[in-house]
Amino acid sequence: MKLRIFTEPQQGASYDDLLTVARTAERLGFDGFFRSDHYLRMGAGSPEPGPTDAWVTLAGLARETSSIRLGTLVTAGTFRLPGPLAISVAQVDQMSGGRIELGLGTGWFEEEHTAYGIPFPPIGERFDRLAEQLEIITGLWSAAKPFSFEGAHYRLVDSPALPKPAQRPGPPIILGGAGPRRTPRLVARFADEYNVPFHGLDDTGAAYGRVREACEAVGRDAVTLSAAQVVCAGRDEDEIARRAAAIGREVAELRVNGLAGTPEEIVEKIGRFAEIGAERMYLQVLDLGDLEHLELIAAEVLPHV
Repeated sequence: MKLRIFTEPQQGASYDDLLTVARTAERLGFDGFFRSDHYLRMGAGSPEPGPTDAWVTLAGLARETSSIRLGTLVTAGTFRLPGPLAISVAQVDQMSGGRIELGLGTGWFEEEHTAYGIPFPPIGERFDRLAEQLEIITGLWSAAKPFSFEGAHYRLVDSPALPKPAQRPGPPIILGGAGPRRTPRLVARFADEYNVPFHGLDDTGAAYGRVREACEAVGRDAVTLSAAQVVCAGRDEDEIARRAAAIGREVAELRVNGLAGTPEEIVEKIGRFAEIGAERMYLQVLDLGDLEHLELIAAEVLPHV
């Protein structure tokens, strides 16, 4: 099981905050540093310092780290046209020496679209657009000659399909969610990894099963399976409670709906995810100022999974 750190900077973090966490995660031996792609805080609290752009952030981190994998969980397909997004991701992949992964989704948080003037079509159209976006992005990265595409939502004519990413045929693509129909089919067509965020073991296992069936139906091997869970570790109950309070959560609830407790408890629950097929766990770290939390997980959880 590989452990990756997953951050939500829209909740209040600057680029420098993210850089500190990314460098700490790299030093401690975590496999990856990932961030959400949101432009608006969720829930109560100060919106300051304001949002940071996911791909601008990753471009900076690409030059200021050296070995850790970097990516989005996940980029909203509503935020960027697929051609320019393919260019951005390919460039950042070059800048990182081939360490970038692209998590891509439909987008879901309507309020941030309203706040920044971003169109937000109905969910069916967003899925239709996501399918075309995936075809365009993978096509641009792999095309050996000018690339053209004619879809219901996007049209490309004789694109030079440049730049190419450092990884060939392109950075790994992560698709996520627990949708029962369209998501498994898109995963089977386009994804290298399938992520189920913030679901329990039973629901996660059922979602993995649907993706395995979709892959079998098109004759491809199963993709890498992963999960995302909020993490709240402590050496004793007082430390666990302090960290839960810092992110506005209750310990009992987090023990059910996340990875909360002593390192031994967290290792045991990660093991249960491994039993249903998960190979990577994204640890959602919400208090980015608590670097001792990362130190504890690296010392007492990482060696045992």
